[in-house]
Amino acid sequence: MSGASIWVLADPRPGTAAQALGIAERLGVPFEARMIEFTGLARLPNRLLGASCAGIRVGAGWSAPWPRLVIAAGRRLAPPALWLKRHGARLVHVMRPGIAPDPFDLLVVPTHDRVDRAANVLHVVGAPHRLTPARLAGARGRFLHLPSPRVALLLGGPVRAVGLDPNVAAAVTARVAAQAGSVLATTSRRTGEAATEAIAAALAGVPNMLHRFGATGENPYLSILADADIIVATGDSISMISEALMTAAPLYIVDPPGIAGPRHRAFHDGLFWAGQARPFQAALDRFARSPLDETARIAAAIRDRGLLPEG
Repeated sequence: MSGASIWVLADPRPGTAAQALGIAERLGVPFEARMIEFTGLARLPNRLLGASCAGIRVGAGWSAPWPRLVIAAGRRLAPPALWLKRHGARLVHVMRPGIAPDPFDLLVVPTHDRVDRAANVLHVVGAPHRLTPARLAGARGRFLHLPSPRVALLLGGPVRAVGLDPNVAAAVTARVAAQAGSVLATTSRRTGEAATEAIAAALAGVPNMLHRFGATGENPYLSILADADIIVATGDSISMISEALMTAAPLYIVDPPGIAGPRHRAFHDGLFWAGQARPFQAALDRFARSPLDETARIAAAIRDRGLLPEG
């Protein structure tokens, strides 16, 4: 290790790690990503662990010189991040830490988590991620040959189960296909094979591109977002919806029974109230909305608060 002054503590779960990595990448300065492996003690409440490395496996790279700024995401990484703070690091933490927010230099939490306002708390819409305007622009053009309106259909599945109901998948896809010039569809690990086949059948009568989860070859996800005139997404993934908000395309959220829990619905309701999304019901109108780049806002807050190491 090079002894970089910024460490990103990366949770083994890719979606959680992407939140911290996305912020670090937006800062535009060198950093080291430290992949973390948890022990069984990480399941204990953080109020018991405190500022501690007891919940992680400490490897050879966990040694001085200690970082001057730590960026972490997820409840389980709060204790080792606080331990590093005791060794001189400033601390940016994403998501609820499972303890009082006071020790953190900047605590980034989604508005739908309803954490009390404080000087060191930054409320954001959705979740930070690694998608940037430059990456989105670079992906544009792959599907522009397809008829407009090009509707992106981003389908997941129930948060606590495996497999979207095939009848729901078919109904949503058919309603989108009836209003689209073409459909750019992609599934996730939660969609399931039966629902994917139902989607494919419902797309048969319209120009389309269907990317099946796990398919080999290049994933066209970024190009789907970049080239979409309208986006329709199931409400199970806060990260996926947050990435869709980076575009200027009208966004519709599908929320059939079993797809999302109370926190997800609070997130959806906030987007509806702000005019950033609409519930998926009948007509797909091209309503106006502005791109929402919360990761850039977090990076700006880090700079403005003087948390970046000098030199």
